[in-house]
Amino acid sequence: MVATRKPALSGRSPAVPVGHGADFHAWSIDQAQRLRARAATGLDWDNLAEEIESVGRADRNEIYSRLIKLLSHLLKWQFQPERRSNSWRATLLEQRLRIARTIEASPSLRGLPAAFLDETYRIARLEAAGETDLPADRFPDICPYSVSDVLAEYFLPEGDPSGD
Repeated sequence: MVATRKPALSGRSPAVPVGHGADFHAWSIDQAQRLRARAATGLDWDNLAEEIESVGRADRNEIYSRLIKLLSHLLKWQFQPERRSNSWRATLLEQRLRIARTIEASPSLRGLPAAFLDETYRIARLEAAGETDLPADRFPDICPYSVSDVLAEYFLPEGDPSGD
């Protein structure tokens, strides 16, 4: 059996890791190679932990921002029936599918839409007011949709409940 030599870690000595702040891409490749080689020497433990945590935050932030867009479009759909379009319908579906995909990849995030609903609705309400030129008080103070409706692929709210 012929022994094969693994290439040196990024052409650098294992004792001299690439700096996290100096070149993030090179640092991440270097750190991944060290992890795969189980070479604890040269691992940037604190920054590795921070980067792993940031991946989780990115998924949380994605759900949060997509809920805002989804809720704002639901409000526009409901309160401006004359402006409804296939584009709005496509945006609603896209946000729902992307939220579902994020949760499918990380099932522990399943409860986030419910946890975020009140806060994201308040922001979505302001966004919808700004985009429609309708006063914010025209929209309900509290989210009028259940989480299951918000996330249901084809849920579309009825027209303006105020009858205007």
